[in-house]
Amino acid sequence: MERNYILFDTPARELLYPFTHTRPIAACRVGILTIQEKWEHWLGAAVSHFTVQHLQEKFPLRNGEENTMNILLSGHILPDANIVAAVKAMQPDQELYKDNQLIAKSLQGREVHLLATGDRKNYTKAIACIQMPWDIFQLNDKAIRDDFALLTQGRESAPIPATNQVVNRDQVFIEPGATVECSLLNAASGPVYIGKNAIVMEGCLIRGPLALCEGAVLKMGAKIYGATTLGPFCTGGGEIKNSVMFGYSNKGHDGYLGDAVIGEWCNLGANTSCSNVKNNGGNVKVWLEARGEAAIAGFKNGVLMGDYSRCGINTMLNTGTVIGVSCNIFGAHFPPVFVPSFSWGGDATYRLPEALRDAAAWMKMKNKQLDMADSRILEAVYAFTKRP
Repeated sequence: MERNYILFDTPARELLYPFTHTRPIAACRVGILTIQEKWEHWLGAAVSHFTVQHLQEKFPLRNGEENTMNILLSGHILPDANIVAAVKAMQPDQELYKDNQLIAKSLQGREVHLLATGDRKNYTKAIACIQMPWDIFQLNDKAIRDDFALLTQGRESAPIPATNQVVNRDQVFIEPGATVECSLLNAASGPVYIGKNAIVMEGCLIRGPLALCEGAVLKMGAKIYGATTLGPFCTGGGEIKNSVMFGYSNKGHDGYLGDAVIGEWCNLGANTSCSNVKNNGGNVKVWLEARGEAAIAGFKNGVLMGDYSRCGINTMLNTGTVIGVSCNIFGAHFPPVFVPSFSWGGDATYRLPEALRDAAAWMKMKNKQLDMADSRILEAVYAFTKRP
């Protein structure tokens, strides 16, 4: 029977705000690939999304036909050989659980739902999954290594130019079209992956694991510690450690970014720096918008910034700062540790017409357009965001 794979969201997706305001869980990037891309590589098949209404237009659901078995997969899970084998072995009307959490479900025909039905089985092996925003950078080391092995198996790297100094050459992989000159690539502590048409400018100091995805750029003299991901068409500069930038975002100048997650279409002005450790060395509390309370994220957590948000030059961000979608951060003082979506400066509202105008302008800089689906997502986020 033909199989149709669907990645599903549950109400637990709200714990991953601000990133899941504008995407399903499985569209989040951790490692080299998004969770969706990981599943597609492992399964050798396209997948679609079963998510909340305001995201379904941009991330559509593809139903199976009457003679098809729909396999619903939790968007939280980072796949590996064991979970993929268990999924491929599923029969119609079976459910797979891990610690009482649904991780996979099979349904015949065009039916798509998450109601409890069928034969329940327990999955006993370990899984890696994204439950909280800080899981994205905490799991990034493992995810880069796993994706590196997945993407490079049986393939040969493009030649590494002789102008570079390279340590552990076998763990450096350069895709066709990338430009890497006059830099230090140290893969002794983890793999270094340079994507298609990416650019590493002169004088960069790179310590793996690193994922520099398609079209991304490291500016001259950048200092990059693992485990760091710069998603497609991101720009990195200054000092970056153990951080994930989803895509199309910029940190092009000096300043520190550590133990952080940056969404898409963000910009950190020159000399923006974020604290990732409290002065007393204690646990960092991070505000969870969906719960209206803070939770402990561990002793390291930098900034968590939603899509389309920006910081002016010399912005200082406290440990564990959460910035929502489409915020314009500027001013002489530290911003609050939680900045609601569509905030302007300190305590004003970023009005929707101007926010859409400016989002379109930033996208145009990278030869993209704000389409109607993107606009409607931002309108929906604006409508249900609680602002001062």
